Amino acid sequence: MVKPAALEKTPARRAVTTMRTSNDDQTPAPRREGAPPPFPPGCVIWLTGLSGAGKSTVARGLRDALAGQRRQAYLLDGDEVRRGLCSDLGFSAADRRENIRRVGEVARLIADAGVICVVAFISPYRADRDRVRSILPPGRFIEVFVDTPLAVCEARDPKGLYAKARAGLLADFTGISAPYEPPLQPEVALPCDRVSAAEAVGMILQRLEQLVPTPANAAARH
Repeated sequence: MVKPAALEKTPARRAVTTMRTSNDDQTPAPRREGAPPPFPPGCVIWLTGLSGAGKSTVARGLRDALAGQRRQAYLLDGDEVRRGLCSDLGFSAADRRENIRRVGEVARLIADAGVICVVAFISPYRADRDRVRSILPPGRFIEVFVDTPLAVCEARDPKGLYAKARAGLLADFTGISAPYEPPLQPEVALPCDRVSAAEAVGMILQRLEQLVPTPANAAARH
């Protein structure tokens, strides 16, 4: 004699299995009319240049401008990272490479989440910057050369670092006692001794729109 409970449970189990199978076969529902468009893919905007070139000023302006466009952005600044993530590193060539390696990996994770990661680091070695480019999808690493001449940076010297380096009080200081390798083909070159920070931000935004357009602008091109 079959128990009634067994007869009740078996069809229910089959019904659930059937529902799961039919749902798996369904294609995703189209975006409903009036829904907000999807966010554009993330990317890394990497500002490189000498100390005092204006990287941090431009980077903060860029972050604020992106927020004004309702684009998600996050800023990684060299001074702040040195106080936390890379506080165990010095300024030798090996430590500088490790510093940029760590920052590059963090920037990649942020970009993978669909966020525009703005990075402002001296990052003096070309090979280190190229390595960060290599771990990102094509077109998702935008190298920005903050091309301010050494003489201008030294005249600014907001932290007094150049004066200390000239006096021999700071070893391995980029531009004085350590090399800086400028980008050969950056996506953007900013002559920050001749343009304002606002103009520099506008130049980056223009290039960004060409490489990683917002969904609305990308659709309008097709």
